[in-house]
Amino acid sequence: MVTLMLPEIKLRATGRTAALILIFALVTFLIILTSNNSEEPFNYRELKLKHTNPPNIRKWLLQDGYISVSGNKTLHSKCNSCVIVTSSSHLLNTDLGQKINQAECIIRMNDAPTTGYEKDVGNKTTFRVVAHSSVYRVLRRPQEFLSRFPGQSLFFWGPPNKMQQGNKANLYHIIQRASSAFPNVSAFVVSPRNMGRFDELFRAETGRDREKSHSWLSTGWFTMVIAVELCNNVHVYGMVPPNYCSKRQRKMPYHYYEPKSPDECITYIQNERGRRGNHHRFITEKLVFARWAPVYNITFSHPEWFDDAETEYI
Repeated sequence: MVTLMLPEIKLRATGRTAALILIFALVTFLIILTSNNSEEPFNYRELKLKHTNPPNIRKWLLQDGYISVSGNKTLHSKCNSCVIVTSSSHLLNTDLGQKINQAECIIRMNDAPTTGYEKDVGNKTTFRVVAHSSVYRVLRRPQEFLSRFPGQSLFFWGPPNKMQQGNKANLYHIIQRASSAFPNVSAFVVSPRNMGRFDELFRAETGRDREKSHSWLSTGWFTMVIAVELCNNVHVYGMVPPNYCSKRQRKMPYHYYEPKSPDECITYIQNERGRRGNHHRFITEKLVFARWAPVYNITFSHPEWFDDAETEYI
């Protein structure tokens, strides 16, 4: 009797094991399916086919978008003509410094220095746009980025949880303490409401939700929008067109002040194609800038952008 029951017990155990394996496989499949459905794969090649009607940036109210870090300073400066000096190594050996210095308003990004590079990038600054990840690099060198340019305005952007006024340990209060030592410099933080508008603008232009597509907006994106808000005409030095990396170029350092920084095109392409983790969509942003050029009076040089700038990109 016992010998007859053993095979039956083994058979039942085998059946239960098979059922558990089947259930596990089914649950795993459903998790993967749900995860994939909650994401928006980023396909940059579709963007050139989209025709959207994004909001007019020039109708945004400056006072609503930027919070004064120290004092009750208000942001009402407007320039007829601005230049954006990028951090690109394309600016090296251009002798543009004197021409840049003659501009009405000069905009720089993050911790791009002028000392030692005046011949190519000039030595004057009106506005500087700084990412949350670059705050410490800027504040650690006040002689370079703060005291040298009295009257300049700095715009700090970052996730609202890092820029809120409530937590004394966050970046807002660090920026506030630093700026109080330099009363001739105006510091502003992009408001939470405006951070949302930057995201919505990205969605309107690309058809992609920034978070679901695992995309990070670059400082270049914030700088271009701020320039359009502040300036009637914008000229950009050193930004490559969106199709630049489709034609194999010689290697160029990503930053003019970091000769050993990663190759520019490799950085752009890896970020554009990245699916795991969050990535800057540099080439996509440049496609958007190409659309904005005739609308907001934006021009580009070193290198020049031509009419085919939106075609045949990576």
